[in-house]
Amino acid sequence: MAATASSYSITMRLHTAPDHGVVGTVATTIAEGGGVVTAIDVAESRHDRLVVDVTCSASDETHSKELVHAVEGLAGVVVHKVSDRTFLLHIGGKISVESKVPLRTRDDLSMAYTPGVGRVSMAIHDNPDDVRRLTIKGNSVAVVTDGSAVLGLGNIGPGAALPVMEGKAALFKRFADIDAWPICLATQDTDEIVRAVEMIAPGFGGINLEDIAAPRCFEIERRLRESLDIPVFHDDQHGTAIVVLAALTNALRCVKKDLGTVRIVVSGAGAAGTAIVTLLLAAGAGDVVVVDREGALSADDSTLSPAHRELAAATNPRRATGSLHDVLVDADVFIGVSAPGILAPEWIDDMADEAIVFALANPDPEVDPAEAGKRAAVVASGRSDYPNQINNVLAFPGVFRGLLDARAEDVSVDMLLRAADAIARVVTDEELHAAFIIPSVFHPDVAKKVAAAISGKES
Repeated sequence: MAATASSYSITMRLHTAPDHGVVGTVATTIAEGGGVVTAIDVAESRHDRLVVDVTCSASDETHSKELVHAVEGLAGVVVHKVSDRTFLLHIGGKISVESKVPLRTRDDLSMAYTPGVGRVSMAIHDNPDDVRRLTIKGNSVAVVTDGSAVLGLGNIGPGAALPVMEGKAALFKRFADIDAWPICLATQDTDEIVRAVEMIAPGFGGINLEDIAAPRCFEIERRLRESLDIPVFHDDQHGTAIVVLAALTNALRCVKKDLGTVRIVVSGAGAAGTAIVTLLLAAGAGDVVVVDREGALSADDSTLSPAHRELAAATNPRRATGSLHDVLVDADVFIGVSAPGILAPEWIDDMADEAIVFALANPDPEVDPAEAGKRAAVVASGRSDYPNQINNVLAFPGVFRGLLDARAEDVSVDMLLRAADAIARVVTDEELHAAFIIPSVFHPDVAKKVAAAISGKES
């Protein structure tokens, strides 16, 4: 049975016979079915029945239905209602707007709005640089998507992407006190997306591109960086790359290997894979081979697409060819940002001693982390139920905090390298371990250290 997760947590409201022993039977039944009971509350007790709320975690949606069915089969128990706690959390949305100033009197209104606000508007007109100081622009980010590559769900559209963008905005606020707005665009036309972002840019201090499919995301980011005077950051590319480099830095510390001499195989030549490779090379990696569905990318292959040709030209110095299994032989590091189950656990035995495996496809990784852990020295994944979770929350809040604090107009590769180094350094020598190469997203120093690294200011 797979591990349970709070994201598949349900609450069953039960009507039972007036016997508290039934409650114990319910808990036992759920446990025998592989669920984990996290709360039992008697909502009502009468002479003829009990009303009991039982909250439990399952491993997935199918498992949660199986648990409900098992409870329904108990004598003297009626499942009155089942609530999915994840859906309950999303009712009405996860973010809101609130005023930072009191609006209780006429004086309050006259300063916050007309007529006083007119003086502030004219001050900005006379000195445009004051817009960051006198408005929310100095602390605001637009989280922009077209819904074409949402999580691992694919092209599900802007409406379905909104819960994810809301979540991103909530994370900005929680970890960096940044006000972020979800902007879900009803177009997947590159020109229209670029123009839409250009038109809303005056109200924001930064643009976070999110869940836009490759290769369109590359051109959108490039054009917006050229046309806007505020930083544009595609988190699926650069946020992922920052955290991967930070984790790899510490994984190499664990096995006492050097980035400049190890052989690295990256599975996935999309947005994340391309950004990871670019940052690894900038950090000093010397031998990186990228693999896609067709095999290793090599500059000798004339059939490659323009994007893959460019990637191949910067990598694979040995001109390795063949399948993922072929190029993994004697490799020190595997980094997967591709598809579930493509790496057979036994292939890790063909890698170099003290191998490092980052299986980051989400929610189902390239290889089962538990199986990989039996063969590799260090294993990381995108999952929260295993050690070493590679999570972009470690990067983007601090990155934008630093960009906004510095009033930056763009994002440089050097900034990304400094951010990765800052995250890696949060893990001290005493803490460093094969099962702890990356700090928790809740570590209080992470966002501050990353922000300081980006802005160049002391944290």
